[in-house]
Amino acid sequence: MQRRHFLNALALGAGILLPVGRSAWALSAPAADPTGRKLIVVMLRGAVDGLNVVAPVGDANYARLRPTIGLGAPGMDGGALDLDGYFGLHPALANLQPLWRARKLAFVHASGSPDATRSHFDAQDYMESATPGRKSTPDGWMNRLVAALPGPQSPSRLLGIGPVLPRILSGQAAAVNLPNVAGAARADLLDRPAVKAAFDELYAGHPRFGRAYADGRAAHREVMDALETHEMQAADRGAPLPNGFPDDAARLAGLMRNDPKIQLAFVALGGWDTHANQGAASGQLANRLAPLGQGLAVLAERLGPMFDDTVVVVMSEFGRTAHENGNGGTDHGHGNVMWVIGGKVRGGKVYGDWEGVGDAQLNEGRDLPVTTDFRSVLAQISEEHLMLGDKRLERVFPAMPQKRAGFRLIGA
Repeated sequence: MQRRHFLNALALGAGILLPVGRSAWALSAPAADPTGRKLIVVMLRGAVDGLNVVAPVGDANYARLRPTIGLGAPGMDGGALDLDGYFGLHPALANLQPLWRARKLAFVHASGSPDATRSHFDAQDYMESATPGRKSTPDGWMNRLVAALPGPQSPSRLLGIGPVLPRILSGQAAAVNLPNVAGAARADLLDRPAVKAAFDELYAGHPRFGRAYADGRAAHREVMDALETHEMQAADRGAPLPNGFPDDAARLAGLMRNDPKIQLAFVALGGWDTHANQGAASGQLANRLAPLGQGLAVLAERLGPMFDDTVVVVMSEFGRTAHENGNGGTDHGHGNVMWVIGGKVRGGKVYGDWEGVGDAQLNEGRDLPVTTDFRSVLAQISEEHLMLGDKRLERVFPAMPQKRAGFRLIGA
């Protein structure tokens, strides 16, 4: 399910990178006329398992496909939290239940990119450029979006939080990028191959420090391997684990309250490439989802009255296989679930053209099909929340199929 046909994009270039450090969070432009309606995008790099985030526990095929990692029915030990009698929310996301009950949280299932790639890097690039299958697009859709918004432009109007300026913010319009305040454990300087080789040569066979160096490196590698696999680190593209997200979310809310010029914000979180030991109600995935849910709840709370004019979108490059694999995990899939949170979101519903998880309904017999183009969700939010007209939407979402989504996410 898509939205409508769009033509081509303008804009190219690069954004502005501000100094890093904790003091960067205190940077704030002087008060100005507010850019009232806000949009925050949270990207889960590594492909989160949407079938365990919003699980079709009412479908008997779900338990058959996931005998060890599937969530139980609501009310069971390790069961999902009931959403609508068919879908259940992962119990690690219990912090989001008040938003669901208040109809401020919705999901769009079987959504994603129409491009069939299962490459993290290509799929993330297509989601950030909003041009699936086209690698030549020079800018990100959020940069095109801020350029299309009416009113005076300012560097702080488009904000990113992360180690580097992301693809989605790159382009002709100015953008600010701030570092994560509370990142999880990451690779250190000696994990860079060239630096490691130099230190290895320096300390190899050293009569006094050689053994201590080797033992220290072995211990570091053991901890890093326990935290995440090499493939997961690559899929994360430097994005931190969600452990520090509640702290970052609180600071983001404070920035947006204190600086009315900030209108669009982007945060990327890693750690979702769960090929092994994914777990069900507890385990690796649950440990990632818990701080994510907590951070989103903190963000909604700390925004205060501003939350009523804010939409938060959570998305990931693709979903994961419906069948669990032999390592207690899931592999790269296709369709996924988008999360939409906000004061004027028509929440309390799971939207989308859901076809089920029977063998005949699965894409290539292995994963969810994409029945809702992710761009149709973003375009609807841009039109109905940010009040962009067709001509400006054409510049933000080029070459989009001419088909409207069959649901309305924003409105009274």
